Amino acid sequence: MIDRPRTLQTDMLPETLAVFPLPGAMLLPDGQLPLNIFEPRYLNMVEDALQSPSRLIGMIQPVAEKDEHLIADGVTLYDIGCAGRIIEFNETGDGRYAITLAGVIRFRVAQELPSIDGYRCVRPDFTPYMDDMAYLGIDETPPVSGRDKLITAMTRYFDTKGIEADMTGIEDAPDALLINTLAMTCPLDPGEKQALLECPDTHQRAALLTSIFEIEAHGDGTVSHDVRQ
Repeated sequence: MIDRPRTLQTDMLPETLAVFPLPGAMLLPDGQLPLNIFEPRYLNMVEDALQSPSRLIGMIQPVAEKDEHLIADGVTLYDIGCAGRIIEFNETGDGRYAITLAGVIRFRVAQELPSIDGYRCVRPDFTPYMDDMAYLGIDETPPVSGRDKLITAMTRYFDTKGIEADMTGIEDAPDALLINTLAMTCPLDPGEKQALLECPDTHQRAALLTSIFEIEAHGDGTVSHDVRQ
């Protein structure tokens, strides 16, 4: 009997990665993203990913298009996305797949490759982001400064947008979990989400997220994709 690896190791990262272009759907390392798959090309993508040792799919946003129904085959993609591993899979009975991706590691698109069965593929460069895998699955991560300021800005943002939240759960959440969940789930502009994805670490992501909440709560518009902390 062969004892196969049950967790993803760095030497299992693939040289070719299927990508799922979806505006506003941002995955971060150690985050979880549920997806409802129904287009034939993406059904093919999921089936192929399930047969690979890594079970990875790259989530990436298109640069200009915000409507997922209008994404053309050749639409320009951002240079950076995040690879997620399929950790839950369910056939719905009506030709759809319900899956959950667990974020593993960000990647830079080194080269776009020919499509496979309708879905796009890239040659990913994981090298700049190998530290993303250091804290996967670890409950205790280094504390993030500015948590109180973030929660204050978040509360004002939620009030402005009419968003209801479990404040007890938010107060109890570890720093990294709180920051990643807010970045992934809040209804932010795709460019803002991309800027959050590209932050070098959780500390800078928290600072940028705080700035976004403050600007949105005051109605001054959105933060440009080029904003960095």
